[in-house]
Amino acid sequence: MNGKIIKVLSNDYTVRLENGEKALCKARGVFRNKKITPLAGDNVIVDLKKNIITDILPRKNELIRPPVSNIDIALIVVSVKEPSFSSNLLDKMINIIEFNNITPIIVITKYDLLDDHKKIDEIISYYKKIGYKVFINNQIDELKKIFREKVTILTGQTGVGKSTLINKLEKSMNLETNEISKALGRGKHTTRHVELYDLFYGFVADTPGFSSLSFINMTKEDIRDNFIEFNEYKDKCKYRDCMHLKEDCCEIKKLVKENVILNSRYENYTKFILEKEREK
Repeated sequence: MNGKIIKVLSNDYTVRLENGEKALCKARGVFRNKKITPLAGDNVIVDLKKNIITDILPRKNELIRPPVSNIDIALIVVSVKEPSFSSNLLDKMINIIEFNNITPIIVITKYDLLDDHKKIDEIISYYKKIGYKVFINNQIDELKKIFREKVTILTGQTGVGKSTLINKLEKSMNLETNEISKALGRGKHTTRHVELYDLFYGFVADTPGFSSLSFINMTKEDIRDNFIEFNEYKDKCKYRDCMHLKEDCCEIKKLVKENVILNSRYENYTKFILEKEREK
């Protein structure tokens, strides 16, 4: 019978079957021999007599950290305080998510903790202008509408409030949350496994937080092309393959100076390219 893996805990896989029932399964040993790891989100075939996953159907995408597959939407959860807002981390997550053909949607948390909202409001306005959906975490009704018939992942730095956001969306979830660790300056890990929850006629994944990301399997050109506002103007550059770094007559660098392109976006882009070059 067909189904979807909705929970991975050690070597146990909870599968939501096509008839709506759940089955706790093991994976075939051949997967390990082929170095295939079943992921939450995988569409699978199950032998119900043995409660064994016999086959994993082709994935449309997958992430390594957090380990989940077949994602439609990624809610990138970023806080503006405790931990402080990081445009670098936000842009890196957007870039990697775009590369994996997942739709990124930005959710800003702890907005109410700020005394002055001017700077963050300007940032929010820019991301909306270039085509991203941005929500404040108290826009609960608006957020609920995006989940229908989708597999949505919540991702972001540890401590930004992913579990808290799910609890706000559906109070019955009651996921474990912890306060920010003052000593470490970051949140404690509260989510210990990957699980898909039935919410609003779709699936929502709560995943372990992370503190680092890398541009796995991406080229410098991939990084460049996932800065979507660059693509709007790149044809005006002198060189067709312009990387918008040291080239002359670069339209992107010109627009940064004119404040058409957000300076922090361009600075993050140059850092990402340098980071990729150092991987060699």
